Amino acid sequence: MKFQFRSIHLLLFIVAFPFFCNAQVKATTAAVAGKPKLVIGIVVDQMRYDYLFKYWDKYSDKGFKRLVNEGFLCREAHYNYMPTYTGPGHASIFTGTTPSTHGIIANEWFDRGENDQIYCVGDRAFESVGTTGNAGRMSPNNLRATTIGDELRLWSNFKSRTIGISLKDRAAILPAGRGANAAYWFDATSGNFITSTYYMNALPDWAVKFNNQKLADQYLSHSWTTLLPIAKYTESSVDNIKYESAFKTEKEPVFPHDLVAIRPNDAELIRRTPFGNSIVKDFALATIKAENLGKGEFPDFLSVSFSSTDYVGHQFGPSSIELEDTYLRLDKDLGELLSFLDTYIGKNNVLVFLTADHGGAYSANQLDSAKLANGATDFTDIQTKLESAMQEKYGKKDLPWVSSLSNYQVFLNHKLITDNNVSLEEACTFTAGFIEKFRGISRCYTSTQIRSTSWEGIAGNIQRGYNPKRSGDVMILNEPLYGELLRKGAMHSTPYTYDTHVPVLFYGGMVKHDETSNWINITDIAPTISSLLNIEAPDGCIGKIISGVRK
Repeated sequence: MKFQFRSIHLLLFIVAFPFFCNAQVKATTAAVAGKPKLVIGIVVDQMRYDYLFKYWDKYSDKGFKRLVNEGFLCREAHYNYMPTYTGPGHASIFTGTTPSTHGIIANEWFDRGENDQIYCVGDRAFESVGTTGNAGRMSPNNLRATTIGDELRLWSNFKSRTIGISLKDRAAILPAGRGANAAYWFDATSGNFITSTYYMNALPDWAVKFNNQKLADQYLSHSWTTLLPIAKYTESSVDNIKYESAFKTEKEPVFPHDLVAIRPNDAELIRRTPFGNSIVKDFALATIKAENLGKGEFPDFLSVSFSSTDYVGHQFGPSSIELEDTYLRLDKDLGELLSFLDTYIGKNNVLVFLTADHGGAYSANQLDSAKLANGATDFTDIQTKLESAMQEKYGKKDLPWVSSLSNYQVFLNHKLITDNNVSLEEACTFTAGFIEKFRGISRCYTSTQIRSTSWEGIAGNIQRGYNPKRSGDVMILNEPLYGELLRKGAMHSTPYTYDTHVPVLFYGGMVKHDETSNWINITDIAPTISSLLNIEAPDGCIGKIISGVRK
């Protein structure tokens, strides 16, 4: 009887097994089908939140307006650390955490082991691919946390693909993460999009074909004139004003800009024109099509960072016609990308988010003319005077007591301090007190204070930007309206709203058309996207899911 009973169960199992497997496959397919097929994270470099509405009447219905009118808008999204630079910004967006955890404390920083400045994605262990120069000797190995794309790859057993694209190497590499399939950035010397042996040993054929078109040459073969009649740029200042910088060979920073004449004296010219964004858009579309992104069984992830807005902002400032024209042209590029996605896989199959890696301040000259500037801080002068004060206090030495003052951080010479039996904590306290006496400095925080105290607000931003293994001994907070010593163009780096307030937009088939005025931290993007994908948030994530985004 037992044998007969077991035989019947075995027979039932054999008969039912194919149906069970088929049900499991259907369940898995259904689960994957419930996700978007392609996730695109867009970062606009140095985009202040107010640019979204400052140029609103000039935008088309296909780019920024479409994202707002059909998507979910966060009106009060801010960076929650300092300094606000490109490297930390891109890392924080895609990891959902801050420099205190992901380790990208600046674009470059002083490394005590190397006794020199190191670049956030520089890596001599790897070689360039696509150029004979050194522009490809990069990797994401300094990043200490996973990204959204990394988690998607892990969830899909590495069947999802993650790719990063930008003009800037750090803006392509950091968003994609350490487990990415590829990252591509633009090398002006060769005119190619290139990569690193970290990802591959040779460019794919489609990328070689793209580079062979020499699109940069085509974009720079004519003058940069305004998209609209120049009289219509009423949101901007007059065309020739003292807080803008002219291109090389130009006498004045005015339209039209003769790119053919300028280019022989400026190898990086395309970066400082709106056409740098256009060539990134072109390469992004080529990548999607050639790699069949969004056409596989599992969702794919693409990060696209538009950097020309940053270069133009630095050169001409937030009120320039050049910057407005750059945004109007970027709007057209975004419209082309969204329209392409409509026909490629359809809106219901995409999930797009757009934000910025930081904002930007008005130039010191512009603030001076409006009686709003308090001044500018000369950190080189501060370092020189600090070194003299320490030499006087602790003794004159051949080596400097101050190894570096950069990114609002002071790195003291630990070996010299130890060898001379000086208390590091006392040296930090002396340094902080000395720097606080300078005009334009709000407060200094020693590493001991940062490690032993918990703060909110702006002091909390200092703390979240501090990484114990990489940051300096003293962190410096300048006063509002005190920028670095720069008289023209725009700068960014501070924890104040002009540098922290950025747009955050979500768009796609899963996204509800709505908006929120709740305070959002930039670290909230990654857990929100992860929640929409039903995957784990990045491992160092400290952000919270933004409510109301999902339909």
